[in-house]
Amino acid sequence: WFPGGETSYQTLFDLQSLSHSYSVIASDINDKIMFFMARFVFNDRSCMFYSETLPVEYMGGKPMCMKQYSQMLSSCRIPGLEKDSLVFHGKSSNPPKHITVVHNSQFFVLDVYNSDGTPLTVDQLNVQLERICNSSPEINAEPVGILTTLDRDSWSKAYISLIKDKINKDSLSTIERSICTVCLDGPIPQASDEMYNTYAGLQIMHGGGSQWNSANRWFDKTLQLIIGEEGAQGFNMSHSAADGTVFMVLADYVIASMKKPEKILSPVVPLPKPQKLHFNITPDIKKYIEEAKQSMDIIAQNLDLRVMVFSHYGKKVLKDHKISPDAFIQMAIQLAYYRMYQRCCPSYEAASLRTFRDGRVAAIYSTTSASAAFVKAFDDPKKKNTEKVDLLEKAMKVHRWNTGMAISGQEVDGHLIGLRMQAVEEEISMPDVFTDISFHKFLDCRLSTSQVRNNRFYLVMFRFNQPGSNHM
Repeated sequence: WFPGGETSYQTLFDLQSLSHSYSVIASDINDKIMFFMARFVFNDRSCMFYSETLPVEYMGGKPMCMKQYSQMLSSCRIPGLEKDSLVFHGKSSNPPKHITVVHNSQFFVLDVYNSDGTPLTVDQLNVQLERICNSSPEINAEPVGILTTLDRDSWSKAYISLIKDKINKDSLSTIERSICTVCLDGPIPQASDEMYNTYAGLQIMHGGGSQWNSANRWFDKTLQLIIGEEGAQGFNMSHSAADGTVFMVLADYVIASMKKPEKILSPVVPLPKPQKLHFNITPDIKKYIEEAKQSMDIIAQNLDLRVMVFSHYGKKVLKDHKISPDAFIQMAIQLAYYRMYQRCCPSYEAASLRTFRDGRVAAIYSTTSASAAFVKAFDDPKKKNTEKVDLLEKAMKVHRWNTGMAISGQEVDGHLIGLRMQAVEEEISMPDVFTDISFHKFLDCRLSTSQVRNNRFYLVMFRFNQPGSNHM
């Protein structure tokens, strides 16, 4: 009865900035950027997304809901004063055939199909993107894209002001309807080889701040393809419409398809010039833009990120010893936290509910009495190794049980959040249990983790939920 809090209360009612969303850096395609983009926009999977003809996926022998795939492309989040909304244009009678391209914080509409209905080739895309870059050599001094980094309440007020003007309203509609947004970024701060992935991660996640690429975005779009000047590329994805595991299927498929390049002859069809989207900026909107620049810079400064690669061993070693990689990593994260702060903290891990219709995510609460006993004993010199191993096995067993409860829809927080949402929707007095400090402590996870599996070396990140949270 409850699809998961991420789609409604925790996401659309979330008034924080969207400038930290799911971010994926695809690290092995630097020399094939345009080909990557072409395969991303045009591939048989994208057509199957729209037509809902993808082969059904299974988890533990059970079929999974495939609805999220049809919501990835041509969708957008719209700011609202109390609650945001989602719009889906992919299944309309006239589905969009254009993408939005952003360069130097200027927006362009690029039709990605020829007049005869055939998709643009890699060479044609190159020509069109060069036209866009050549026609936007200077950075826009009044970048509307930065507005999407505002907290949702401020952005909704700015949005209402923007759409009072017909030109602005039409430009916004074009962005919202587009298949996706392609961001052609400028440079990022120079970094050593060791720190490159970290700086690239910040670029894909939030753009680095108003002086770098944060205004070269439209964070309300479900899917943004980001291509850096120095070669970094990745996706920035809104969690509102779909979950990270769903996005990874598209990323895996597109990059796998690049192993078999196809030679497609460009049709002899004249290419129309990409059209720039115009905005009339009033003094009121200009104030919001300056406010957004300042708040975005604070957000960027407040985020600490370090990308590290653990190369000592992988999941094969763990499986050979009949150890659950997920449970093992969760205990390792809790041990690291305990070593740093000398205390345990509530820890959250996302679990999929896609074995249910319209299912999104559930919460696995990884911190238990068993895990606390393990982390407290691990560095105790009085404890024997056999005791520590026994405590680890008990903690992992409890975690696996909790995981099974979560993915089967038996987790506690989903039901509680669902009841709280029902109170909001039916406009009844909020029950005392939801205003009690114990309920807020229950949901106050200082350590938030996600496991997004992929078949290649991707760096996957997710924004923080609140100040002080640590995401891994």
